[in-house]
Formats: sequence, C-alpha cells, structure tokens
Amino acid sequence: METINHTHEHTHAHPNYHPPNQKKRGWFNDLFNPLRRVVDEIQVKNNRIAHLICQTIPCCCPFERQIKLFGKSIDIPPLCKLNPLYDEFVGLRFRALSYLADVCGEDVTRYIC
Repeated sequence: METINHTHEHTHAHPNYHPPNQKKRGWFNDLFNPLRRVVDEIQVKNNRIAHLICQTIPCCCPFERQIKLFGKSIDIPPLCKLNPLYDEFVGLRFRALSYLADVCGEDVTRYIC
C-alpha cells in the first residue's frame, strides 16, 4: 500500500485572505498613497486652522440614514468608509481636536457628536 505525504511548499496564506484591519494593497490604493502621506503630514499649529478642520470634517458619517417607505425601514449604511482617504481625514480631525483641547485649552464639546 502506498502512502501519500502532503507537504506545504508554500508558506503564504490563501491569496484572497487579508488579515482583519489590514488594507488590501493594489493599484487603486497605490494611487492614493501620495495623498495619504500629504494628509498624514499636516501638522495643526494654528487654532483658526484647527477650528476650520473640525467644522469641515464631520464627526460622524453624514450619509448614514434610515428611510421608512411603505411601512418598511431601509438602512443606508455609512458611505464614508468608501472614501479612500477616510482614515487620514479622521486622523487629521483628531489632531485638530487635540490641538484645540491640549495646546489652546479650548472646550471642544461642540465638535463631538
């Protein structure tokens, strides 16, 4: 009787497997890397700019809605996550809030949902 030994020649995971909380890499995402770096490198050092950032970038997704139609409820999911620069803008807003609260000593509760 013949035995079959199966050896794993590849140490890589399945090609379609992406670990949770890790962005997929590809040509589409690579197009936005220069813009991501620009947004990530913005340093908030002025309270007027910090206020402008907090007013411009919403604290929660404005597109999430629940619509009632003919007695049925339809949920429209937040579409902000589809924005390829979403995480960078959230980080910029956080830096602006931190600057206003920590450096300027201002009350930022009006900017928090």
